[in-house]
Amino acid sequence: MRHLKSGRKLGRTSAHRKALFRNMVTALIRSERIRTTLAKAKELRSHVEKTITLGKKGTLHARRQALRVVNDKEAFLKLFGPLSERYSERPGGYTRIIRVGNRRGDDAPMALIELVDREEEAPAPPVKGKKETKGKAKKEAAPKKASTKKTEAKAADKKKATEDKKPAKKKAEPKKEEDKKPDKAEAKKKTAPKKKSS
Repeated sequence: MRHLKSGRKLGRTSAHRKALFRNMVTALIRSERIRTTLAKAKELRSHVEKTITLGKKGTLHARRQALRVVNDKEAFLKLFGPLSERYSERPGGYTRIIRVGNRRGDDAPMALIELVDREEEAPAPPVKGKKETKGKAKKEAAPKKASTKKTEAKAADKKKATEDKKPAKKKAEPKKEEDKKPDKAEAKKKTAPKKKSS
């Protein structure tokens, strides 16, 4: 009988399972969103939320306990810095799970697990089977055309500016050549008498 035995085994030994969740907790804290199977995401949720609660405590004992789970210095500092400040008023529920369909190879149900209140909040990926309306696609395409028109207008202005500058340079160059010609002639005259005198 399996009474009071909580948690999924995930087809791994206990040491492998602990290592798996240590790595996944570290990755989730570092990047704030990871993609994994639904079963792993559901099991990971409790590990991450306990770790974030340790980060909110901030005591020396909490730091030592968190070091047993988070094995990356950058993620560890983030846990006790920005994340503890972000979730200081939130009593729990630091993660959300979004289902994203099945994996192509083995048809395993996949999910995104992410931290809530992220700075880079992006819309959820479209669920398989639902399609966007044509009107939205046209609205999104319209600003892109406008931006290309602006860049084309800027390029045309630059070409005009360069064309305006080029004739001015051509006019200035003949004057320089005329100035140089008398100098050369004068130099020949000056050098010629010197040869005669010597």
